[in-house]
Amino acid sequence: MKLSILPVALIAGTTLFSCVSQKKYDELQTRYNSVYSENSGCQTELAVAKSKLANYETNQGQIQSTVQKERDQIKELQNALKLCMEGGQKNVSELVKEINESNRYIKHLVNTKNKSDSLNMVLTNNLTRSLSREESKDVDVQVLKGVVYISLADNMLYKSGSYEVSPAAGETLSKIAKIINDYRDYDVLIEGNTDNVPISRTNIRNNWDLSALRASSVVQALQNQYGVDGKRMTAGGRGEYNPLTSNATDGGRSKNRRTQIIILPKLDQFMELLGNAPASN
Repeated sequence: MKLSILPVALIAGTTLFSCVSQKKYDELQTRYNSVYSENSGCQTELAVAKSKLANYETNQGQIQSTVQKERDQIKELQNALKLCMEGGQKNVSELVKEINESNRYIKHLVNTKNKSDSLNMVLTNNLTRSLSREESKDVDVQVLKGVVYISLADNMLYKSGSYEVSPAAGETLSKIAKIINDYRDYDVLIEGNTDNVPISRTNIRNNWDLSALRASSVVQALQNQYGVDGKRMTAGGRGEYNPLTSNATDGGRSKNRRTQIIILPKLDQFMELLGNAPASN
């Protein structure tokens, strides 16, 4: 509050001028000046205090606004975390389900493979035991990657340069046909192979023709003479392009001239296994 002491001092000074001494007047004037100066300082300090208070109030409002924003963000984060955890639990459940389905499928494949391997071993053993010592020289039986390969020497099945099955091969083919008929869950691929020596016959253009004709002759012998269902068999020729060894020697060329009877699981069963696989996301 501003003190209005100047008029009072003037009146007092005028009134008392004649009543007081100069010394007394000077003391009063000095005191007045001191009070006036003190009052001015108080006014300045009051203005500064009001300014600071205004700044404090402004800062307090900003701080409160910031705190509220932070609280809102924390709430949003909490909601997002809750949704994430709920979604995570759902995803984990789905993942566990997929893993269980995959494990069941893998187990099924393993069981199928074990069953197939066991059947292949029995098939191979039965065929090997049925062959005579002489027949075993011209027949090679192997199981490679779950598939049974019966390789028949060229000189046992045909005459040189011919695709007609020799009567001497009948006993061996009958034993193979019995094995094929005993295992009806398998398909049969007959595959002809030659060496790289060119052939020149009026009805045979090249080794492709010769290998295919030989495979077809074996298929027809198994079907017509030994009762193998034609629906289970496929004939194919690979010519000179699937050699076992080099064609540089007579022995090498002899090994490469062969017909393979390949006994393998039915294609539809294989496709069924694929169809039962868990769907991938």
